[in-house]
Amino acid sequence: MGLGSLRSASTAAVRRWRRGVPWAPPPRPRRGLGGVAPGVSESPPTFGFLFDIDGVLVRGRYVIPAAQKAFRKLIGSNGQLRVPVVFVTNAGNCLQHVKAQELSDALGLEVSPEQVILSHSPLRLFRQFHEKCMLVSGQGPVEENARNMGFRNVVTIQDVRKAFPLLDMVDQSRRPKELPPLTTDFPTIEGIILFGEPVRWETSLQLIIDVLLSNGNPGAELAAVPYPHIPILACNMDLLWMAEAKMPRFGHGTFLVCLENIYKKVTGRELKYEALIGKPSIVTYQYAEYLIKQQVERRGWPSSICRLYAVGYIKAAGQAHAQAEVKRSVGMADPRSEGHSELGKDLYVSLESCKSILVCTGVYSHHGDVPTDPHESVTETVFHGHRDFHFDPSLVEASYVVEDVNEAVELVFKKENWSQE
Repeated sequence: MGLGSLRSASTAAVRRWRRGVPWAPPPRPRRGLGGVAPGVSESPPTFGFLFDIDGVLVRGRYVIPAAQKAFRKLIGSNGQLRVPVVFVTNAGNCLQHVKAQELSDALGLEVSPEQVILSHSPLRLFRQFHEKCMLVSGQGPVEENARNMGFRNVVTIQDVRKAFPLLDMVDQSRRPKELPPLTTDFPTIEGIILFGEPVRWETSLQLIIDVLLSNGNPGAELAAVPYPHIPILACNMDLLWMAEAKMPRFGHGTFLVCLENIYKKVTGRELKYEALIGKPSIVTYQYAEYLIKQQVERRGWPSSICRLYAVGYIKAAGQAHAQAEVKRSVGMADPRSEGHSELGKDLYVSLESCKSILVCTGVYSHHGDVPTDPHESVTETVFHGHRDFHFDPSLVEASYVVEDVNEAVELVFKKENWSQE
């Protein structure tokens, strides 16, 4: 989670965005642009922001202009943020310090790694798996991300494919020309981490199913199907995400749908998760609140944060009973349990409210005009959440609906009687 010091990103890595597409960053605004006038004091904030990234601040490799306008309002005359801000994204195919640098270049301010939560960031909480042999799936630096989260014994899909080349048979051009020698020293896989959608879905789906059916020994002959299967930790449940294309693109949630249905079709049983993390899981939002609290302490603001505004989310984390239901449905381990989290009880931060603000620059697109009254509630007719998240229909609503992130910031400043100059 990057609470310690982190390495500097290389120039090439800094220019990479979530899907690996380079961009040309916009010029940085001058220090103090959008802040209060020099010498004018401002009361300490009692509210903060959680910002989604894709479709809210950027579309693929392009910065949304409204994002730059919004952060000019959020930067004070001293060049620092006027209120605490955390960026919460379900991206997971990059390193935390690289994502922080990308945001710095895009928004024209210094974003620290401690302000960024990736979909896999809460994996550090799952210490009971850190010593086990874990298979990791996804793209980008998944092995390095796993080790950074505390996992010490990691194997990749490519490692499995190399050790057992006869398992990957869909692409005929990749089939071995000669019968390979039998692999006898490959470790037993004790769990699976799904970081994000892979590049070759057919290979990952086949090998993950093989690992589940063989109880972690993919080279073994199938006797009886083990159930329950070995533990699965899945990050990023987004069915769709928004890039430059006019229509949304498949996300990791779509890959999970494929995996779940293949497993059920083959075995007749439900695929079970040890944990589902990333938005909208309870542990992700609680960790975001914890980082907000840390920012307040570092800045020396005397007031506690009472209200959070989650921009780019539907109902964010504002309903405690819904979050508790999610926690029960996915078997989320309690971060407060002894030996489970170095954060302990400090992870739980008391808030009066957490309001969600939906914007129309991402996956959600309001049919017709944006409501004149931003308080007007909009309910999605199709639930895109994960199979195991049994939300009440009333929770699939936003507290407010606005056109873009700049209007979201303006709305919050107005509600909080906060200066926009």
